[in-house]
Amino acid sequence: MQYGVLALLALLVLAPVVPTLYQSFLDRPLYEAGGILTAGNYVRLFTDSGFGEVIGNTALFAVGTTLLTLLIAVPMAVVVVRTQLPGARLFAAAMQWPFFISSLILGFGWITLYGPAGFVSTEVRGWIGTVPWNLYSIPGMAVTEAVALAPIAYVFCANALRQSDASLESAAQVCGARPLRILFSVIIPMLRPPMVYSSILVFSMSVETLSVPLLYGQPVGISVFSTFLYSNGLQSINPDYGVLGAASALILLVTMGLVAVQAKLLKDAQRFVSVRGKATRPRRLDLGWFKWVSIVAIGCYVIFGALLPIGGLVFRSFTLIFTPLQSPFKTLTGANYERIFSFEAYTRSIWNSLIVAAVGAVLVSALSVLAVLVARRSSFRFRRAVEYLSLAPQAMPGIIIGIGLFWAFAYAPFGAGGLIQGTLFALIIGFGLRALPSGFGSIAPSVMQLGLELDNAARVSGADWLRTFTRVLGRLLVPAFAGAMILTFVTMLKEYSPAIFLGSADSNILGTTMLELWVQGNTGSVAALASIQIAITAAFVGLAGLLMRGYRDA
Repeated sequence: MQYGVLALLALLVLAPVVPTLYQSFLDRPLYEAGGILTAGNYVRLFTDSGFGEVIGNTALFAVGTTLLTLLIAVPMAVVVVRTQLPGARLFAAAMQWPFFISSLILGFGWITLYGPAGFVSTEVRGWIGTVPWNLYSIPGMAVTEAVALAPIAYVFCANALRQSDASLESAAQVCGARPLRILFSVIIPMLRPPMVYSSILVFSMSVETLSVPLLYGQPVGISVFSTFLYSNGLQSINPDYGVLGAASALILLVTMGLVAVQAKLLKDAQRFVSVRGKATRPRRLDLGWFKWVSIVAIGCYVIFGALLPIGGLVFRSFTLIFTPLQSPFKTLTGANYERIFSFEAYTRSIWNSLIVAAVGAVLVSALSVLAVLVARRSSFRFRRAVEYLSLAPQAMPGIIIGIGLFWAFAYAPFGAGGLIQGTLFALIIGFGLRALPSGFGSIAPSVMQLGLELDNAARVSGADWLRTFTRVLGRLLVPAFAGAMILTFVTMLKEYSPAIFLGSADSNILGTTMLELWVQGNTGSVAALASIQIAITAAFVGLAGLLMRGYRDA
């Protein structure tokens, strides 16, 4: 089984990577015969294409997004999960709302409210004579992206906190430590694994994200890696595939270097074990007056970061025109939804997205559990390679995955690729590959916190590895597995970029349909589709929460 997991991960990861790397050294497109190996693509990348400025902008954007994400997510996870916060369950659900919608739609909502001509910007300008923020800048891009990605880091940290042993805080209390001292000296240091995993994941997602840089950066000439690929690939009449392959190869090397740093930081994993054979019930800390400060901070994030943009988006779906220059109540209509449900192509995209997300979430989460067990719970000689392969898709933008898998399917033996290309199965592979790091990162911290004596006790009793997993580890990992399924479902439901190359007219999904409508300027229908996507995601998360309530209470 260990070799099977390694082989499957290698096949999935290398399928888009090998054609892309090969293209980076070819003097012509991969599909043209007679190609010659050359390093000229890398020379042109740094001389003619202005890639140096792109690297600087991308680094500033990714670092800013990562720092802001951790600044939002980590304190909120600690306060919600491990302190006596009034309405903690409501805040725990509200913290995940921004992740329910894609960055493209969140960016559209932010422009509607906080853009130069937005509703909030217009009011603020009337009060103080100016708008103290600028969305069309790298800080504006980083803030919006951080709001969208903060739920990822929050889920990782919250899962680890729910599994941690309260005896550690009790020991600190015996020594006379006060609640704030316990938070900073015991609880937060124990969060290093989920913080490292989420930091690497958020940084990588910031590097490859397209929507926010496309909305904010391109109009003012700020180019990052994703918009560089988009402009020189999809928007170009004659795409330079050599330069695109060279740029993708460099980003792949950088991200794999980050994964190596991550592994070094977490090499002493036993330091973070806090769940052992003796069970204890967590005790929540009382922060006194500081809990009201926490409530205000969380409320500002939820209301101004997610609730108002989402509310504005839903309201936009019921209007013909949405502008502060005219009362939107004068243009209320249901035409946007009528248009969606009147065309079979639009309704089919909804069903296709549901099928891809549901099937993909189960498959990716199951594969993630196996990969984590091999990488973190076995003596397999290639276990480190399993972890690298599981996290490697962080390095591959969705556009590159789409192009690489398209080439891989084209060159598949016995015509197998022709049977997959353009089908929902091709989208499940592409989207699942993109969601694999999220599933692995969601489950890995929980596995690292389970003491090895749990395995040893089962084996001493005569259980083999399968029985040990099903009777001991598997039951303890149910909350983490559910969290991985929710995370991967939402990720795959929002995904769209690989489908640009892997999809067809019969396999259109929500993302590509919204992109087509966005290009056409039909923002009302985009808002309607986005509202449907939000409703589907909220219903799924709510149902999953009800089904998992018994496990959380236990």
